[in-house]
Amino acid sequence: MRFAGRTAFVCGAASGIGAAVARRLHAEGAQVAAAGLQPDLLAELAASLSPAVLAVECDVTSEASVRAAVGRVVGAWGRIDVLVNAAGVIAADDAASVDDAVWQRTQEVNLGGVMRLMRAVLPGMLARGAGSIVNIASVAAFNASAGAASYAASKAGVVALTRTAASAYGAQGVRVNALAPGWVDTPMSRREMADLAAGLGVDEAEARARTVARVALGRMARPEEIAAACAFLASDEASFVTGAVLVADGGSRIAASARAV
Repeated sequence: MRFAGRTAFVCGAASGIGAAVARRLHAEGAQVAAAGLQPDLLAELAASLSPAVLAVECDVTSEASVRAAVGRVVGAWGRIDVLVNAAGVIAADDAASVDDAVWQRTQEVNLGGVMRLMRAVLPGMLARGAGSIVNIASVAAFNASAGAASYAASKAGVVALTRTAASAYGAQGVRVNALAPGWVDTPMSRREMADLAAGLGVDEAEARARTVARVALGRMARPEEIAAACAFLASDEASFVTGAVLVADGGSRIAASARAV
């Protein structure tokens, strides 16, 4: 019960990593605001975890929506102790052909959304002299592959923003860390796998087999495994950890040139 008596705001909680994080923090005692843009899925999650869960509409590209969502949670529970930024989108593109609208949308959600929620939540944390923020980045921030120009750039920005905030606010009691997953078995990654299969001219099973062949553990992560790492960073067990980027990729960043693909 590492989060007993604490309030967590998890954005991107409708599915995938965000939903797993909401479940994990709630299981460890937190009051959880499950935020995002899919009201039916959020309501279903809240009902499954009730009590001490709020389903909150939040469009991270809108300052007004972010402020309203944060205000609703603070109005209901008085404060936000933990912020997890897990909302994200992905698109297949390359630097030579990237579309402006796709680029802007990806940056607005993946990076701008992190900034807006941090900006809304940080004043309360700083006033109390305590708080923990975990931003979901990606290993694409470090070892991006072809076809991920917009996404990789946005996640590299998340890492940089995380580190600047950690440096700025650590002495005031607020820790800010990033979590960089590799392949995780989520609805988003399944859509990405379908695109990869189409690009390679193979079926999805073959595309998945080629992908996990480059992961040292030989499989994708389960969302619950990423949630466990997120819970550690958010908890007091990581009390001397800030400005860090915890990579949870099953060993996919290990040099793989000798592995069959």
